[in-house]
Amino acid sequence: MEETKEIYALLQLMDDPDEEVYSSVCNRIISLGSGIIPNLEHLWETTPEEPVQERIEMLIHRLHLQDLQHDLRNWSREKEQDLLTGILLLSRYQYPDLNLNSSLQELEKIRRNVWLELNSFLTPLEQVNVLSNILYNYYKLKGNEVNYLKPDEFLLPRLIESKKGNAISIGLLVLVLSRMLDINLQVINIPRQLILGYFDDWIMNRDENSYPPEHIQFYLDGASGQIYSHQDVETYFKRISVPPTASYFKPLSNRRLVQLLLEEYAKCFMEENKRYKQDDLLNLSALLDENEPGDE
Repeated sequence: MEETKEIYALLQLMDDPDEEVYSSVCNRIISLGSGIIPNLEHLWETTPEEPVQERIEMLIHRLHLQDLQHDLRNWSREKEQDLLTGILLLSRYQYPDLNLNSSLQELEKIRRNVWLELNSFLTPLEQVNVLSNILYNYYKLKGNEVNYLKPDEFLLPRLIESKKGNAISIGLLVLVLSRMLDINLQVINIPRQLILGYFDDWIMNRDENSYPPEHIQFYLDGASGQIYSHQDVETYFKRISVPPTASYFKPLSNRRLVQLLLEEYAKCFMEENKRYKQDDLLNLSALLDENEPGDE
């Protein structure tokens, strides 16, 4: 942004000790939008005082967050939210300048490698086994238990780059690829796990109140690629002492999946000096509840 007299004056007040003055300066800078970020970055590079640099960093963060809030709200208001777009929006929170082109190109490469192995004669189980085999054996995808000390493992671009993620990010990657390949996997609401179910024509023919859910043929653990039967899932419910009901077997909407990702990612920032990030992420999740249309 071209440095006007007003912008010059605002930047000169970044070290003002009066909190009221500084608050007014911040609000005015935020109102100018992300176009002022290059000016702030230049000021950061030429400012030796660490407290002023920290103020600048926080301002830049708030400007990026403002843009992300705008884009996430627009995504939420779309008639049909694209899951991949929603997941990638989260990556912008931590890495606002991340170039997503390489991730998208690699994702397309994975999709094509799976697609080349599929044909119309394969059963649903064989299709899912092809997808799993390429992800876990060819690409050596490694799924770790959810570790809130490793926030990058929640982010899809980092997973695609490193081939390492946690149960949530890998499960969502499997779901994104299955959508691209017309494989009818859906994430369901089983507690403490991210499990995908293979649905028989679930949009048209499902009985949402039935248990056991006859419209689910089998289950897939996204983190490991392991296939589960209904009996396996029932055994899991017995182990955690939770009675299985039909509500656990309903597909989660794209909006809810992105909310889940935001809420879990927020748990990575429990330290006092990072608590503002947790608040940001939970507020982003709450934003998705605003004006929620009944489209899914």
